[in-house]
Amino acid sequence: MKELKSYLETNKQRFLDELLDLLRIPSVSADPKYKNDVRRMAKATADHLRQAGAEHVEIHETAGHPIVYGDKMIDPKAPTVLVYGHYDVQPADPVNLWDSPPFEPVVKKTKLHPQGAIFARGACDDKGQFFMHVKAFEAMIKTAQLPCNVKFMIEGEEEVGSKNLEKFCRENKKKLTCDVVLISDTSVIANDTPSLTVGLRGLCYMEVEVTGPNKDLHSGVYGGAVANPVNVLCSMIASLHDAKRRVTVAGFYDGVEKVSGKERKMMNGAPYDEKTYMKDLGVSDLMGEKGYTTIERTGIRPTLDVNGIWGGYIGEGAKTVLPSKAFAKISMRLVPDQDPKKIEKLFQKHFENLAPKSVKVKVSAHHGGYPVVVPTNSVEYKAAEKAMETSYGKKPLPQRGGGSIPIVAMFDQVLNAKSVLMGFGLDSDDIHSPNEHYGLFNYYKGIATIPLFYRFYSEMKKKK
Repeated sequence: MKELKSYLETNKQRFLDELLDLLRIPSVSADPKYKNDVRRMAKATADHLRQAGAEHVEIHETAGHPIVYGDKMIDPKAPTVLVYGHYDVQPADPVNLWDSPPFEPVVKKTKLHPQGAIFARGACDDKGQFFMHVKAFEAMIKTAQLPCNVKFMIEGEEEVGSKNLEKFCRENKKKLTCDVVLISDTSVIANDTPSLTVGLRGLCYMEVEVTGPNKDLHSGVYGGAVANPVNVLCSMIASLHDAKRRVTVAGFYDGVEKVSGKERKMMNGAPYDEKTYMKDLGVSDLMGEKGYTTIERTGIRPTLDVNGIWGGYIGEGAKTVLPSKAFAKISMRLVPDQDPKKIEKLFQKHFENLAPKSVKVKVSAHHGGYPVVVPTNSVEYKAAEKAMETSYGKKPLPQRGGGSIPIVAMFDQVLNAKSVLMGFGLDSDDIHSPNEHYGLFNYYKGIATIPLFYRFYSEMKKKK
């Protein structure tokens, strides 16, 4: 591996410069005004795959944003790794809370990243992480050390629910045939405490609309006589949790997996300091379901949160208006064995029943996904574990993540392939928030570790 390490060291600055160029492309999939930028990012991704040594590189059109594919098949008898990632990013709003423009990346040192971190939208989620795979692949190709077949599938709609990915996978099952899916869209516990994600929560994302009078009204003339949709919506939302912070939707907890005391103890053995956690977030206390630790609340328990709420006048100054409508976006993170489609129906029925006769309610579903638990006794996991241990000098801890990657369950169902969730970010990297960043240590550590996975996975598959 000496030649490969030398190649990585020699090209470190170029690897960084190329990532910075990608981060300058505002590939926001949720906003139609960025459609051309999303396409530009797809083309740039395809160009980098070709330059790295991938063959059969294609930009596949979908009903939404394109999917980029490329491969390198060295031996039909060798195992095949399918690398999944996404080149689209979250909106940068609120832009005024960024310390630097979100699409003008800067590198600066922080307490957690003394070697420096890249500040930009998409730095960690997921441009920095998927690009690690492209650069690791390049290094293996240039030093003639690629031990198995590799395929890339980099999509542009992950941040809006991967609406067209399943259709693409079903229509291209032969093209995407693989032994394992390798994903870096997760995190490690800390830079000195490696971990592998073995569980992801599912998702059920809803939007609600509450309508009162047929037009905005003067709050002095009508206030106190006509239902205010914002007031009603706030009351309805407040009732979605009880005093123990449990979700009150009937049937919500049916089928929730009961995690053993042994696994809970192991989860809570991970390094965690509650005072530091609160200090980093600028809060004086934590809130969550009674009877569970913070680590358990964010890994093995389902949740319900309001992601946005609006209605009435929100401009400068005052306007005494009683609004006609109020809206909210609500997401529910799910755990095994909750079904997002069932939860969607339960929530809709519950929310509609909460409404007083003075208003009308509309409940709409956006997107969702199933929760996933990855086996830790598979060849795939053992190879990732050995790669991380070799790279970091200590064995990675298995960890259940609080986020959702709905396509992991789909890969299992459609491609009949298990996924390895080998991410290198930190939970404190502010993904989806202002000042998103990704440490240089993490970026380079990922590029150095990924070839080890290929090596150990290929060796273990031969023995098996």
